[in-house]
Amino acid sequence: MPIVVNLDVMLARRKMSLTELSERVGITMANLSILKTGKAKAIRFSTLEDICKVLECQPADLLEYMDDMAYKKLMR
Repeated sequence: MPIVVNLDVMLARRKMSLTELSERVGITMANLSILKTGKAKAIRFSTLEDICKVLECQPADLLEYMDDMAYKKLMR
């Protein structure tokens, strides 16, 4: 039951680079990269709030629940 992180989608919609987001939010590139690739095990609400403020979006725009079957199809 994976949670899919759509950070790359929101960055593209806002025409913003990961570097710019890193600078504006105050998060290291390494930590944003871990989040973007879906390798993060957790995210602080304060971090999620800061990202949402900068990207002018809702948490649901960044995080999506997928059942195992849908996730496996996506990963093919």
